[in-house]
Amino acid sequence: MARLPALSLLVVLMAACSSTPPPATRSSASSTTTPAATPATTTAAPDARLVDPAVIQALKAMGSYLQTLKRYAVAIDLSGERVLADGEKLQHTATADLQVSAPNKLRAQMRSARSQRDLIFDGRTVTLYQPQQKYYSQAEFAETNAVLVERLRQRYGVEIPSADLFLWGTSAAPLDNIQSAMNAGQDFVGGTLCDHYAIRQGDFDWQIWIAAGDRPLPCKLVITNRADEARPQSVTLYRWNLNPKFGNSVFTFTPPKGATEAKFVPLKTQQSQ
Repeated sequence: MARLPALSLLVVLMAACSSTPPPATRSSASSTTTPAATPATTTAAPDARLVDPAVIQALKAMGSYLQTLKRYAVAIDLSGERVLADGEKLQHTATADLQVSAPNKLRAQMRSARSQRDLIFDGRTVTLYQPQQKYYSQAEFAETNAVLVERLRQRYGVEIPSADLFLWGTSAAPLDNIQSAMNAGQDFVGGTLCDHYAIRQGDFDWQIWIAAGDRPLPCKLVITNRADEARPQSVTLYRWNLNPKFGNSVFTFTPPKGATEAKFVPLKTQQSQ
């Protein structure tokens, strides 16, 4: 479900949902990066006998419902595993709070013990702010939230927490290369009855719990990296507010006193383009 590269502990954990964590690799005890999983491309053809069409339809129904949401907030709790050279696992946590006004306004507050980042998009300008260092970067941008999260990832390596939330229900939804998909029954997640689905995509297994009923919101996501024999996992929990009270002022950034502007730096692969 998540396909984004790891940049830092915060970014890795934020990318975990979505909506898509990066490949986990073994690291030394001094490493500060927490790997997470992200579905990889595979050349193997999906086995139609192992893919339950009802599961694919459930994912599409979730995406269609997400696309109907015009204004919402979602609090995200994330955890990811880092595997040391001797096989010992360390778990790290982070949080993200998204405030969204579709199609082109977004505020994302990303927090961990190691890093803090705020992303603010008002439909005309996108700002990335680091409160601890008081650095901010800005760029003009006039596309939708879905285009924004992909452009930031591809050009600048900036990951938006649970970015796939903006892609489900569109042609960019991560439904390719699914090798198996099954209904795993029902569970409660935070008191909400959910339908539980398990999907295999390349070297990654992911499980998603979608609220049962007429509001099929994702409530939990677990991604397992099978390419690593330690099978590290990332876990994302969602808490939704479909009637938020925020105003449009939350999408406006005013540099705090003493803040310093820094330019967005494209990835090396983009600098020559």
